[in-house]
Amino acid sequence: MATATMVFGRVKVQRRFGLALRVAVVLALLALAALPLLLGGDVWAQRISRAAIYAIIGLSINTLTGHAGQISLGHQAFVGIGAFAAAFMASRLGAPLGFGLAAAAVAGALTAAVVGMVALRVTGLYLALVTLAFGLTAETTIFNWREFTGGGAGAFAPRPEVLSSDHAFALLCLGVLALVLYVDWRLVSTKAGRALAAVRNDERIASTLGVNVTGYKLAAFCLSGLAAGLAGGLFAHWNQIVQAMDFEFQVALVWVLMTVVGGLRSRLGVVLASAFFALLPLTLPNFLSGLPWQPPFLNEAVYHVLPPFIVVVMLLIVLRFFPGGFGQLLRPATNWLTGKGRKS
Repeated sequence: MATATMVFGRVKVQRRFGLALRVAVVLALLALAALPLLLGGDVWAQRISRAAIYAIIGLSINTLTGHAGQISLGHQAFVGIGAFAAAFMASRLGAPLGFGLAAAAVAGALTAAVVGMVALRVTGLYLALVTLAFGLTAETTIFNWREFTGGGAGAFAPRPEVLSSDHAFALLCLGVLALVLYVDWRLVSTKAGRALAAVRNDERIASTLGVNVTGYKLAAFCLSGLAAGLAGGLFAHWNQIVQAMDFEFQVALVWVLMTVVGGLRSRLGVVLASAFFALLPLTLPNFLSGLPWQPPFLNEAVYHVLPPFIVVVMLLIVLRFFPGGFGQLLRPATNWLTGKGRKS
């Protein structure tokens, strides 16, 4: 009896030590990630804000494609409408930033709901075509509605005084990202998350199990649009001016690719890949121009061509060797941090 008590006590101490070690590692990683914000000045504060906004967009696509198995190639419409809604609230109505972000999230959710209701009866390639057509249509119609978007001149989205500094706005973007991550984590661990997984695996089997396939698909569109609209609102105040050219199809394609490279259903992978894709066009030219030896084929024109080329190469590598994206490479570490790899 005494031996069993000692063994149980030893196992309990080992588990507590393991939990404390995982918490310490997480805090160390967070401190390391915060160093550019603390030491990098306004430039890195702007870059971190952009990375956080891209991560929210990646998570919104992951909700629709990763959790529910629905393809979206028109996400620029949800993000753009959210951005113009936030700019309209700030510049035309003088509403506080919180109301503007709420309006952006609602606008994105309502737009996604409309697309979802149209696309409920189609799947696969046809769903991709519907979302693609809607995104391209939004570029030429909604984004050029002068009374709402300002037309070619764009719409201004000034920041409030308390968030006028880039550091303060970066903290806001990181806080919103943390909130979206928490909601995504809670979603997966609930009955709704399991229902979305059933819809993703096989809609017919899910319906025989009593899952309301239509309702959950529409809910996935709404949740994805809500997060995308919220990211659009943050983007509007980050750039402080919103124009239709900010939400072209090429940008939407990059958002889909970064989610695939990050790894569908992998929150950490999507966040890291999104941050990488957001920072690549901003940091690569400076890095290449600062090399001690310049290859003869490198010039300013090539600097702008390299980021898309690197994106395509990364996609091909992921599809060939790591179908799970960054998430597949990070899975051993994430399992250890969450305790999933611990033996009972």
